[in-house]
Amino acid sequence: MAKPATRAQLKEYCLRKLGKPVIEINVDDDQVEDLIDDTIQLFNERVYDGIERMYLKYKFTEDDLVNGRSRNLTTTKTDNNLGASPGTRTLSFEEGRGYLTVPDHIIGIVGVAPIANTYVNSMFGFRYQFFLNDFYNFYAYDILNLEMTMQYIETLEFLIEGKKPLRYNKVQNRLYLDLDWNRVADNDYVLIDCYRALDPNTYTKIYNELFVKKYLTSLIKRQWGQNLMKFTGIKMPGGVEFNGRQIYDDAQGEIEKIEGEMLSKYETAPLDFVG
Repeated sequence: MAKPATRAQLKEYCLRKLGKPVIEINVDDDQVEDLIDDTIQLFNERVYDGIERMYLKYKFTEDDLVNGRSRNLTTTKTDNNLGASPGTRTLSFEEGRGYLTVPDHIIGIVGVAPIANTYVNSMFGFRYQFFLNDFYNFYAYDILNLEMTMQYIETLEFLIEGKKPLRYNKVQNRLYLDLDWNRVADNDYVLIDCYRALDPNTYTKIYNELFVKKYLTSLIKRQWGQNLMKFTGIKMPGGVEFNGRQIYDDAQGEIEKIEGEMLSKYETAPLDFVG
């Protein structure tokens, strides 16, 4: 029990740290369950051990192509007070629908592998023609010249083709691909470089993470103090008086300290800077 491996064991561990069963912890089970969810969510979003880098291979379907090549038309009306004919103008905007719906556990996307295109991969492409005409001369080159040549080819491809722009919205679980969907064929593949949140029910060591145990204990303690604050000033039999404010303030200080340690020791770097 000192090393919780389930949600229930983590809950009991934290309550014991607060004094159960010697003293009664005045926190409802539903409140504790909510705090566990909050702790796991913070662990997945902010702590580097709560995520995993992975690569998703996705095959385009006919429905994807139809969706990507279609447009949403939005019409708005606005007052026009300028010009010779003031009045109401109707404006129409088109919005692309080229997106893929990614799994809910994906929390960040780094990039997408380049999609095959005719310029690079056909017999008329630069790379193909280069190897066809000059590869026989490589026996006279050293490895440094070969590496410089390969970097030169990649630079040309980047300047001519560029990166495929993408946008990702976690709330919608949508990965927008801003590209020419007419060049994408059915059954083509795309490789998505992304990060996913680890599920504690699968990776049960999460329940035994020091950050999770300390943070959840302090959250329960703060909730306990908040619940008791309504009884401040009321004396119980024997002259006992609840001091919910003190418990709340102590817990708040612990939470701030733990969050400060998280920022300096455990926090995940911004996805654009993760190597």
